[in-house]
Amino acid sequence: MADAESVPVEGWDFSWLNGRATEERPSWRYSRLIAERMPHASAALDIQTGGGEVLAGVPWLPALTVATESWPPNIVRASQRLRPRGVAVIADDDEPRLPFADGVFDLVISRHPVVTWWNEIARVLRPGGAYLSQQVGPRSVVELTEFFLGPQPPNSHRDPESARQDAEAAGLEIVDLRMERLRTEFHDVGAVIYFLRKVIWIVPGFTVDRYRAELKALHDRIQAEGPFVAHATRFLIEARKPA
Repeated sequence: MADAESVPVEGWDFSWLNGRATEERPSWRYSRLIAERMPHASAALDIQTGGGEVLAGVPWLPALTVATESWPPNIVRASQRLRPRGVAVIADDDEPRLPFADGVFDLVISRHPVVTWWNEIARVLRPGGAYLSQQVGPRSVVELTEFFLGPQPPNSHRDPESARQDAEAAGLEIVDLRMERLRTEFHDVGAVIYFLRKVIWIVPGFTVDRYRAELKALHDRIQAEGPFVAHATRFLIEARKPA
């Protein structure tokens, strides 16, 4: 518990969980899709890049590639990763308006955005340009949320059909939309602590002190029954601006 409470959590690198937690990966392989599209782009934008992990793993990037990020620790980490590759990392508050002129990019990407500002994406895309995003779906790892907070009401937040409607309302055409439910296992209570510190919307306001009794109960459950199982939901959406 002490290790999980003290380890840094900036960026979206989850390697600290190796051997302590597992999550199925979506069948569409988002990083591969990005790598396939980048060679055909002349200008690309990565919104809410986190620590720059996705772009850093792309073999080829357009000469004009830009990333935005709002959280200061992530801005530092992304700059360290991406500046050697010629990517400009711009501090942005993740609120409209995006700090770019109209029709600048022919490819915009975003992995797990907090909010998708569809009108802004449509504005900065060139005619014929595309937005490709992997997003967190509805009630993702809700089993973990409910362990700490009790039953949660159903809601339409992060629903892929809502994303479709919002994209179309902004004037974009949907090229691809699919969702998958992915088995996630936590093998010890430290993995849960690290995950909840990093993915802060799963249990808002989480701290070890605040939830020490629940963590003890979870530890005992894992020791007696094996890994705590939850299910992540992810959806892929690709939208194109009409030429």
